[in-house]
Amino acid sequence: MSVVETTEPMPPVEVAEPQPEPEPHGPARTGFPIRRVLSTTLIIMSASLLGFTLYIGLISSLHYDRAQSIAYADFRVDLAKALAPTGPLDPNDTTNRTLLAPGSAMAVIDIPEIGLHAVVFEGTTSDVLESGPGHLRDTQYPGQVGISEIMGRAAAYGGPFGRIGELSPGDEFTTTTGQGTARYRVRDLRRANDREPPPVTAGHGRLILVTADGFSFLPSGVLHVDADLVSPAQPAPPMVLTAANLAPAEQPLAGDSAAWLPLVLWGQGLFLAAGLITWARTRWGRWQVWIVAVPLLSFLGLSVADQVARLFLNLM
Repeated sequence: MSVVETTEPMPPVEVAEPQPEPEPHGPARTGFPIRRVLSTTLIIMSASLLGFTLYIGLISSLHYDRAQSIAYADFRVDLAKALAPTGPLDPNDTTNRTLLAPGSAMAVIDIPEIGLHAVVFEGTTSDVLESGPGHLRDTQYPGQVGISEIMGRAAAYGGPFGRIGELSPGDEFTTTTGQGTARYRVRDLRRANDREPPPVTAGHGRLILVTADGFSFLPSGVLHVDADLVSPAQPAPPMVLTAANLAPAEQPLAGDSAAWLPLVLWGQGLFLAAGLITWARTRWGRWQVWIVAVPLLSFLGLSVADQVARLFLNLM
């Protein structure tokens, strides 16, 4: 008997058909991500505003300290070499025709009663007073016959004159110029509508210290401290400048309109950098962008803040 072998057919192998990828929920993202652009721009602008506040409150004091340190070291050398200025003309110009450049160191003032030791610079614009007290250019030099006037900030950039309102009649302080050290005695303090002191008599001198009066960063007027020269008065060179020759920016509680041009240029740079960083964030990783952005925006932001500060009141 023969055996019939039977083979059962193999079940067909099912091949999985590729499944279509699920469609993303919502409409596909196309074009520029507006929300990310706006959020990044808002962050940059908010950081700039915060940076300006920090600049006026903290960084400006560092600017003042650095400027004073450098100026004092250089002025000591000028005093030792008898090159310190003694009048409105530049002592390095042998023709005696060049005015001393605004921002040049011209004196040192020491007021022990309020712990002030500062270099005084030529000029009284906001830009000059960022570095320290400034000498009003249409007045005599400290220690000379006649009236001299020195202005200083009350709060920003170290606020060197922030405490002169604490001085009392009889307090003494000194100034040092290329003609030597002069000693002054406070006569009185005066504000708006107070009686002015009598005129300076022939052969004598007076120094007027000027700063903003009122709350910090919110001045309500001008404070004057009148001090009489009690050491021998030095001869004064002929006056070259008068009040008519001074720019409005050199008067008390004035801003410097010359800061508008650099402010616009630095501001354009800041906005351009903000736009580029916003674009880069849509192409690069977040941290890669901020590593580049932080130093760039910090530099531009400080430059803008410095120019904005020049527009503010010079005695603030």
